[in-house]
Amino acid sequence: MKIVMLGAPGAGKGTQAKRIAEKYNIPHISTGDIFRDNIKKGTELGGKAKSYMDQGLLVPDKLVIDLVVDRVKQDDCTNGYVFDGFPRTIPQAEALDAALKAMNEEIDYAVNVEVPDSNIVDRMSGRRACLNCGATYHLEHIPTKVEGICDTCGTELVLRDDDKPETVLKRLKVYHEQTQPLIDYYRDKGILIEVDGTKDMAEVFTAIVSVLEK
Repeated sequence: MKIVMLGAPGAGKGTQAKRIAEKYNIPHISTGDIFRDNIKKGTELGGKAKSYMDQGLLVPDKLVIDLVVDRVKQDDCTNGYVFDGFPRTIPQAEALDAALKAMNEEIDYAVNVEVPDSNIVDRMSGRRACLNCGATYHLEHIPTKVEGICDTCGTELVLRDDDKPETVLKRLKVYHEQTQPLIDYYRDKGILIEVDGTKDMAEVFTAIVSVLEK
């Protein structure tokens, strides 16, 4: 089962991707993880990616695809995988399809976790993070025992810049311009699954599984 997860930043697609990976015993793959793994291992592709990242530049699509193809050829991907945050653009999706076709493979499902922008702004601006131990909370959904203080280490929590409303709105704008066209791309292929991401996480997961197992 080869799956692409779609959804705006903060829609919860990463959480659902992890749950799908656990249920079906397939790897949860993000390009960030691929980059870090290759750089850590000192591979040729990792070195190329690092040279762009060190300059603050985006890794070119061709190199991203090469890294992704190298990852899906590994033994743990025999039964499938879940892509989280990739592809991000139509050119990346087309290049991925072409690379998989050369391997006699194809994406089986694209799962779009739908959440209105207003919900995402509320959801992300309620997040609080501990910069000391890395724990994350939410004012409404995962509150701390003592307001503003980390349950784990007692450090004062902060609202990260990434989660501030103005930053979230900018990220959503980029998403709508670059990534949302992928929804139509996969719909045209007949493999799009759309789920209501405003529901409880368990309900969203149940809705996804019910379609995957039809």
